[in-house]
Amino acid sequence: MILKRRKHLWLTILALLLIYSLWPQRPIIPVQGATPRDWNARSFWFEPWGVSGVHKGIDIFAREGVPIVSPVPGIVVFTGYLPRGGNVLVLLTTQWRVHYFAHLKNIDATLGQPVATGAILGTVGTTGNAAGKPAHLHYSIITLMPYLWRWDHSTQGWKKIFFLDPASILFA
Repeated sequence: MILKRRKHLWLTILALLLIYSLWPQRPIIPVQGATPRDWNARSFWFEPWGVSGVHKGIDIFAREGVPIVSPVPGIVVFTGYLPRGGNVLVLLTTQWRVHYFAHLKNIDATLGQPVATGAILGTVGTTGNAAGKPAHLHYSIITLMPYLWRWDHSTQGWKKIFFLDPASILFA
């Protein structure tokens, strides 16, 4: 009887997770007070872009120290320093998406922390390869479930099935 209850509980949890992962999101711009005028909509997948060859996100410009907020609910799965990204935070969200935030001045969320939409994650900065450049947030969205129809034969075309244009998601 106990095993039957546990099985039922796990099936219920899995069903709720599936429903939640498919639930539509209403994301907000991750830089407090920013508008679409604060980034170049054509910068996503712009070639050539430095060492990476392609810019796989958008840069949202703001004064250094402006709060960065969670665009959707999620769980913080990485915080730390990367040579190009500087102070970086990674958020796992519904729909099997990973939101990548780079060049932060400060990181105010902790590893494993669940966050709600609008929760403060850190502040805009110039760390990593943004040193000496105007303060901004590099914001990328990566899907763990590939969008196969986006693949093409360009040099980095296979990566298009994983990297999503944040602007199209923010204003879908």
